[in-house]
Amino acid sequence: MAGEVVTGAGRWRPGDRVCALLGGGGYAEYAAVDARHALPVPAGLDFVQAAALPETVFTVYANVFVHGALKAGETLLVHGATSGIGVAAIQMAKAAGARVVATSRGAEKAALARTLGADVAVDTTREDFGAAAKAAGGIDVALDMVGAPYLAATLDALNPDGRIVYIAAQGGGTLDLPLGTVMRKRAVITGSLLRPRSATEKAALAEAVERVVWPWIEAGQVRAVVDRTFALSDAAQAHAWLEGGRHAGKVVLVAGN
Repeated sequence: MAGEVVTGAGRWRPGDRVCALLGGGGYAEYAAVDARHALPVPAGLDFVQAAALPETVFTVYANVFVHGALKAGETLLVHGATSGIGVAAIQMAKAAGARVVATSRGAEKAALARTLGADVAVDTTREDFGAAAKAAGGIDVALDMVGAPYLAATLDALNPDGRIVYIAAQGGGTLDLPLGTVMRKRAVITGSLLRPRSATEKAALAEAVERVVWPWIEAGQVRAVVDRTFALSDAAQAHAWLEGGRHAGKVVLVAGN
């Protein structure tokens, strides 16, 4: 969510412009927020853009840079590259000095991934992403929200000591894992969820995001990609739009719209 502080706490005073990570309760005109999970709205952004940031950026930072340990010079494979998570992952990886191979369904989405900085953008309806990733020199970290159907090709393209990080399993959550390949490549396969983390863990993430990612945003290296907005009263329509899979970036509900 994003908005003005009404009742201050911690570092925040009434009238401050903030965006914040929520565990729920954001579909409302007022939201209760742990003060440690709020960040200042980056300069130049409005509330709609700011609302698109926290959950997305926290998720990418935790999974790509903490669990995936992506470093400058390495290559990140992003599945679902034009999802809300995907558009942030591409930009954040590039800001950190990494290369990006991005997968999505459709030429239009692949083109968007390129405009966001992807070095290789694969339309999986027409191309073999595994072959494209190997041709690009292989991958060091994969951010995967698809799951089982993409495992074999992702693992095949993984460089030695590579990491696969799962944040969802939209295509299937049970993996047929070839342990010989895992051992030979010294691969790490992990994953995480944001919501079950403790408030203290989320506060630590907020500090890291403000220190590392906020300067990228304010420098224009990472931008909030908003597909469209819906009035708060039209939340069901917003979910229907998301479920249709045609969105590129975040969908934001606006109170009073």
